[in-house]
Parts: sequence; C-alpha cells; structure tokens
Amino acid sequence: MKILIATHKEYDMPKISGYHPIMVGASLQNNIPNDYLRDDLGENISELNPFFNELTALYWAKYNLCDEDIIGLDHYRRYLGKKSGHKLQNILNKQQIYDALDEVDILLPKQRNYFIETQKVHYLNAHNHEPYIEMEKVIREKFPKYLPAFEIMEQNKKAHLFNMSIMKQADFQSYTNFIFGVLDEVAKSIPFETYVGQEKRVFGFLSERLMDTWLYTEKKTFREFPIVATEKTNWLDKGIQFLKRKFLRNSNKKVHF
Repeated sequence: MKILIATHKEYDMPKISGYHPIMVGASLQNNIPNDYLRDDLGENISELNPFFNELTALYWAKYNLCDEDIIGLDHYRRYLGKKSGHKLQNILNKQQIYDALDEVDILLPKQRNYFIETQKVHYLNAHNHEPYIEMEKVIREKFPKYLPAFEIMEQNKKAHLFNMSIMKQADFQSYTNFIFGVLDEVAKSIPFETYVGQEKRVFGFLSERLMDTWLYTEKKTFREFPIVATEKTNWLDKGIQFLKRKFLRNSNKKVHF
C-alpha cells in the first residue's frame, strides 16, 4: 500500500505506516527532502505540474507503483479521516483502509455540495469555458461509454472533488486510463501553455469532474470519509468568492485556497 501525499513544499507529514509524501513538480524544484518521493523519476510528467497539479503524482504512480496492491492520493493539507477536524492522528490508518476496501471498491472524500448551482454551472462560473467545452466534446466523441454519467454529473449539485481517493491497483489503472486519456485529448485542442493565474491549473480542475463520471460508469461501490484538514478554512472568504464568481462574472476569480 502506498498513500501518496502530494505536496509542493516541505511540510509536517503524518508518521503513519503506508503514507508517503511525494514532491510534485520535482523536476522544477530544488532542495527536496531526502525522505520524500519525487514525481520526476521513471516515466513521468513532472514538468507539466503547473498545469496538472497533484495529477503528476497520480501519473507517476500509474507507471512506477505497479506492484502495489493499493494506491491512494491525499494532499499535504487534506486527508481522508475517521472524523473531520485538524488532527493528523484522525486520518485513516492502514488497517482501517484494508477493512474498508474489503467492503467497497473506492474510498473517497465526502461530496462537496454547491446547493444553488450544478457542477457544470459552477465550473463555467469559475473558469475559462474553452477547456470544459472541449472536455465535453472529447467524452462525446472518443469516450461515449462515459457520456451518460458525465451528463448526470453536470446536472448534479454534488461531486467528489480534490482528486483524492484510495483504491486497489486494478481500479486505479482503470481510473487513470480514463482521466489521462480524456485530458491528453483535451490538451491537444486548447492553448493551455498560454493560461495564466489559477487557469494554469486547468487539468487539475477538469479532472475533478471525471471521478464521478468514471465511478458511476464503471458501477464502483464506494464509501465516503470526512476530510482532516491541517489548515483551517476561511469560510467567510470562500462564501464571498463563491458569490463573486456567480454574480460578478468579470471579477478576479479565486477557487481553491
């Protein structure tokens, strides 16, 4: 089992068996701690981290952790936990992960509920439209098996976000085959290298809409877990930013923070 903890900087990491910090965008960084994994060894897309974010860790795992039975991804600030809060001792341990995967296929964070707008509307309010529209086209034309679930996801107000999950190797390969297959096609059709600000993180944002598309198409069973967040969320700021994105379309947009 390897649960990767994606990070772009040195950070206080949990000392729990099975968890391994990985420096994403390692090819672009200096002074990486010796006990951190790197996403730039073996087959990798480390240099594309500004556009793919934590997905460069998933890509690295896909090709370099093929002998692991279980693969997972958390963030240095977010983990799947027994209960929500800010204490690292509340994150899932190895035995809890094994026990849960004996009963379901995938372990996921609790769904984020946007209440007043659908996933499609939320994305288009917060980001450039071109990548999302191109993703719809790619799924329709090249991955039609997934289109019904994608269209359901678009109209849902809830989604499993953050690109966080824990699953067995076979499911991990199926999931990553799908997301990187779609994103590779989208990359051929959009000028992502010209994007600035938060829009540079385009593939990380797009992929958040692909988890549920894959999950429901492949009819995978899952269990949701609360998030242990090592840094407190400023809910007032998040609420203000949400309203700005929805009602002030030309304002500076701020999404994940």
